[in-house]
Amino acid sequence: QVQLVESGGGLVQPGGSLRLSCAASGRFVRIDTVGWYRQAPGNQRELVAGLTSDGTANYADSVQGRFTISRDNDKNTAFLQMNSLKPEDTAVYYCKAQIRTSWVFSPGDYWGQGTQVTVSS
Repeated sequence: QVQLVESGGGLVQPGGSLRLSCAASGRFVRIDTVGWYRQAPGNQRELVAGLTSDGTANYADSVQGRFTISRDNDKNTAFLQMNSLKPEDTAVYYCKAQIRTSWVFSPGDYWGQGTQVTVSS
């Protein structure tokens, strides 16, 4: 069974920084694309940043230049470095990964449980 576990959320003042982590565990052969999403109350879940296995990253316009997505393939962990945080960044942040559990089947989408990020003074 593949699991994704996020950590690193919390309360931070505007202008501050947080670093989110997403660790994958279980039996799998490769992690393809990883992504961070967020959902604020009353809003739909939106893509914040994505990172392919070959290192290509993409960001939502609202976080471009402030957030950085990265991954440590040896540790099966993805990160989201968030700088210059704004109150509008407040949301539950989720990681998603496309994970191959075997070389025979197509990769499946797996989600973490979410971590709360609150930006407030």
